[in-house]
Amino acid sequence: MASINVYSTLVVLFITCGATMATKENDHIIKENNCETKTGLACVLEYFTSIFETLSISNKCCGERVVLGKVCHSALVKRTLENPLFKHLSPATIIAKSIQTWNNCLALIDSSSPSS
Repeated sequence: MASINVYSTLVVLFITCGATMATKENDHIIKENNCETKTGLACVLEYFTSIFETLSISNKCCGERVVLGKVCHSALVKRTLENPLFKHLSPATIIAKSIQTWNNCLALIDSSSPSS
């Protein structure tokens, strides 16, 4: 439970302070695509917890992430890695986990959508 509170705090810091720490390219992508406004805070927390702690993610939040799009997903993950709070993490590991989570969400959404 304390772990979720720590990640909640980190995500809030990420959302409120991240823009000043992002590279211009990621910042531009995030602003241009309104990446931060397309997902609710609960799903942001769930999504990043699934990457950083390898917990599962709900269908609802997977759906929101897929609608958000790969461009936003990648820019937000890269910006998180640029944040000094996460400097102790291996970028290669986090990027691999984020790709795995993205692919899992795509598969989940594909399997739950009705056949045409």
